[in-house]
Amino acid sequence: MEAGPRDREQHEAALGDPTSGIPGGPTDGDVPVGPSGLAKDGPDDAVGTAVEVDADEVEVELRPQRRLRIWQLAPIVGLAALGSLMFAFPLAFGSGDGGAVVAMLGLLISSCAAGWGMMAARKVGYTWPGLPQRGSGERPDWRVLILYVSTITALVALAVWRVARLR
Repeated sequence: MEAGPRDREQHEAALGDPTSGIPGGPTDGDVPVGPSGLAKDGPDDAVGTAVEVDADEVEVELRPQRRLRIWQLAPIVGLAALGSLMFAFPLAFGSGDGGAVVAMLGLLISSCAAGWGMMAARKVGYTWPGLPQRGSGERPDWRVLILYVSTITALVALAVWRVARLR
């Protein structure tokens, strides 16, 4: 990546011409050197071409690190806990006619929290084990996909069957 015009001017002012006065250094006939001190095949390694960094200059990453923060996780975990409690209590204590409705609503809320968590994790760059990173161009293995789909289908079928037995 080439430095911007201001950086190039500061570099040339501090160091002068990188090829002048160096014994055995490249001449105009040997290697064409551009105004930024770069040859066609890469940076020029001649003495005096290194850029000196001031102690006041600090290199900072402009993009923040991609990770889930607590304020992103708190509502997801709260909804998951609420949904799982709504699903578990009518099943455990048999709370009458409305128990099946409350349990199904709890299952729905838990499923929504799980989907929300997966989308937040995907946005940060996390993936399920066995699946490629987002944007990598790789195709997922069909056996892993079948395993995930069959596991989720079995869990949903067991949950619906359990709630249906409450009636």
